[in-house]
Amino acid sequence: METAHFKAKLQARLKELDSRLHEIEEELDVEHSADWDEAAVEREGDEVLESLGLSGQQEIARIRAALARIREGTYGECVRCGNDISQERLELLPDTPFCKDCAR
Repeated sequence: METAHFKAKLQARLKELDSRLHEIEEELDVEHSADWDEAAVEREGDEVLESLGLSGQQEIARIRAALARIREGTYGECVRCGNDISQERLELLPDTPFCKDCAR
C-alpha cells in the first residue's frame, strides 16, 4: 500500500484541526458580557465550543496514532485482527485503526 497519500491527507487534517482548536481557544478566552441574558447565551456558546474542542482533540489523537502506524509500517493493518483495512475504508476514514468487521 502506498502510504504517502494517506500521510499527506492526515497531516493536512492535523494542520486544519490545530488551526481550528487555536481559534476555539481564542474565542473561549473572550470575556463575557456583564448582562445576565447575554452572558447566559455566551456560556451556551462556550459549551458548544468546548465540545467541538474535545472532539477535535480526540480526532488529533487518532490522527497521531495513524501517523505512528505509518512510521512503524503497520498502517492499513487492523490493530485488532491484523487483516488489511480496505483502501475504500481508508479513503473515508484515514485515521481508522480497524477493518470494517472489527469496527462493528
